[in-house]
Amino acid sequence: MSLTPPRRYWLTGASNGIGAALAEEILKTGAHLAVSSRSAAPLKALSQRYPGQVLVLAGDLTNSQTVREIGEQIAEDWGSLDTVILNAGTCEYVDAKQIDASIVEHVVRTNLLASSYCVEAALPLLRAGIAPHLVGMASSVTYLPLPRAEANGRSRAGLRYLFESMRIDVASEGIEVTVVSPGAVDTPLPAKDEMSMPMNWPADKAARHIFAKLGSRPLEITFAGMFVTALWPMSDFPDRVEPTLGSRSSPPIED
Repeated sequence: MSLTPPRRYWLTGASNGIGAALAEEILKTGAHLAVSSRSAAPLKALSQRYPGQVLVLAGDLTNSQTVREIGEQIAEDWGSLDTVILNAGTCEYVDAKQIDASIVEHVVRTNLLASSYCVEAALPLLRAGIAPHLVGMASSVTYLPLPRAEANGRSRAGLRYLFESMRIDVASEGIEVTVVSPGAVDTPLPAKDEMSMPMNWPADKAARHIFAKLGSRPLEITFAGMFVTALWPMSDFPDRVEPTLGSRSSPPIED
């Protein structure tokens, strides 16, 4: 009698926030998980807690060569992937009175281009997987323009289009695509930006919600509803929010 092999996942942005909490949810099921982020230490700690289940693949996902090497390592070790969750990203705010285009460039590279590199590396592995599933992290910010969110909103809207267009193109190969649009979640990014957002969810609660929904493979998992309603006054009255403005003086938290 043959046993079903453990499902194989690749999760990016796995060192903190929703990504770290999602990693725990996945590993509790006995699945095998490849984890990526810039920070290797949290990934190695995770592998020690779940011996034999975790493949540590730390690296800068904005570097296309690094991502290709990660894909090659997964192919060498496992040969295929069943689920890919592209969660890594950053968020920085801009000042319309003194636009710094380098902030926009950095956020788009970190969120949109890095995910594109990951999609390129992941698709051949998913094609060889079982019931393949591609999951992309967008944002509820794409439903409503917010003040000073020109960089983050642009990158997240691009991510939404990337995954929704990809869904059409890979459907004939049996690859299903889900877009995740969280609302406000307590992670290091909002903490860094000091932006007071309504209806914050703890990262572990958000991860449990996302992982539970992934089982049915919906087109989208969204926290939007009441969250967008709560944000609506911010779009009309920018002075009500005071996020910390983006700066190139120190490296951002990106996972």
